[in-house]
Amino acid sequence: MRIAFLTHEPFFPPSGGGSAEAIYLVQEMIARGHEVDIFCPKVEDRARIKTQFRVELHEFTAWKMGRYTSLRNFKYLAYPFFLERMVRRVAATQSFDLIFSQHAIAAVAAGRLRAKLSRPVVMNFLDFLTAFMETWPVYVAPPPLLAVLKRFELSLPIRYKADGVLAVSDTLAQHFIGTGYSRNQVLPIYYGHDADLFPLRSDVPRVGPPIVIMHGSLDQHHLQSIAVEAIAYVTQLRPEVVFRFIGRITPTLQNFLTRTKKHCPSAHLETTGFVPYDQVAIELSKAHLGIVPYEESTGTHCAFVAKIVEYLAVGLPVVSTRLCSVSHYFSKEPRIEFTNFNGADFGRAIMGSLTRNETNCNQGAAEASERVRTRLNWRSISQRAVDFAERTVTQFQR
Repeated sequence: MRIAFLTHEPFFPPSGGGSAEAIYLVQEMIARGHEVDIFCPKVEDRARIKTQFRVELHEFTAWKMGRYTSLRNFKYLAYPFFLERMVRRVAATQSFDLIFSQHAIAAVAAGRLRAKLSRPVVMNFLDFLTAFMETWPVYVAPPPLLAVLKRFELSLPIRYKADGVLAVSDTLAQHFIGTGYSRNQVLPIYYGHDADLFPLRSDVPRVGPPIVIMHGSLDQHHLQSIAVEAIAYVTQLRPEVVFRFIGRITPTLQNFLTRTKKHCPSAHLETTGFVPYDQVAIELSKAHLGIVPYEESTGTHCAFVAKIVEYLAVGLPVVSTRLCSVSHYFSKEPRIEFTNFNGADFGRAIMGSLTRNETNCNQGAAEASERVRTRLNWRSISQRAVDFAERTVTQFQR
C-alpha cells in the first residue's frame, strides 16, 4: 500500500525527543513492500535521504521548523494547516491507502485529511505534548488556556474519527480511553532504542571522579528544582562528583546551569553540546549513573522516557523520579531506583547508587541490557506498530 507519513520534525537526521522513531517505522514499512511518502520540514541532503530510505520526500519550506527554532510554539500551531495542504496536493494525483501521523501536531493534519480524502488514519502519539506545559511558568502557560489545549489534544482521535491510535505508554493510552475512544483501537507500543547503536559497554570507568550523566533535548520539564536540589545535596557530601549534560546548550539548559551554580557554587557541572544520536552511547559509556530528574506533570507521567532505555542498554544504573508510565513498566527492574518528586530524595538515591556502583560495578548490568534489547529495540516496536497499521487499513476496507 501507499502510505502518507506525516511529521512536524525533519525526518533525518534525528534531532532528539521522539524523532528517532520515525526512521525505524519507515524502514519497517519499506521492508514490507509499502511505498512511503514522507511529509516533513526541510531536511539536509534530500537526494541522499530519498535514496538511502527509498522514500518520496515532500518538504515544508515556508519557514524553518525544529525544536530549537525561534517562535517554535506559534509555528507548531500553524504547521498542520500547511501540512494538510501539502498532502492534498499530492493526493490529487496519487491516492494513499493510509495516513500515518507522528505526534499530536501532525495528528491535526491527519485528522482533517481523513474527512477530505476518505482514507484511514493512524495517529502515533509519542507524548502528551501540551501536558508538559504544566511545569512552565503561569505567565507563559496560563492554567485556563492550558486546560483547553490539553482537552483538545486528547480529543483528537474522537474529534477526527481516527481509525487507530498508537500510544507511547499505557498511561497515555488510558488518557485516550478516558475520553471515550475505543480501547480496541489503541495500542501502547512504548519507546525503543537502536540496539546496534547502544551496545553494552565492555567495562565500567574506574579512573577519575564519578560521572552522573543526563542527555536529551533538556527542556524545562527535564531540569528544574529537583535537579538543582539533588546536585547541591550530592555536592555537599561528595564534591568530586561530576554532573555532565549531553545536548544542545539551549537557553533552558543555560538558565539551569546558572541557577545551579548560584545555589551551589562548588557543583562540578559539564556540558558537551549537541551529540548526534549515533554517538550518544559513546558518551553514556563514560559515566557511572544516568539520571531522569523530571518534574511532576501529566505530560511526564505519560512519557516513556528514552533516556532510561538507553542508559540500561549500555549498562548504566538509573535514578528517576517516579513517573507513572516508566515506574509501572520497570517496576521489577533492579537497575532503576524511583524516587519522590523532591531534590533531597533524588540526591540520596544518587549517593546510594554511586556507592553500590563502586563496590559492585557490573552486577545486573548485562541482564538489564538484554531485557531492553529484547523488548524495547526499534525492530520489535516497529513491527508491532506496522502490524497494527496494516490491520487498521484492512478493517477500514471491510
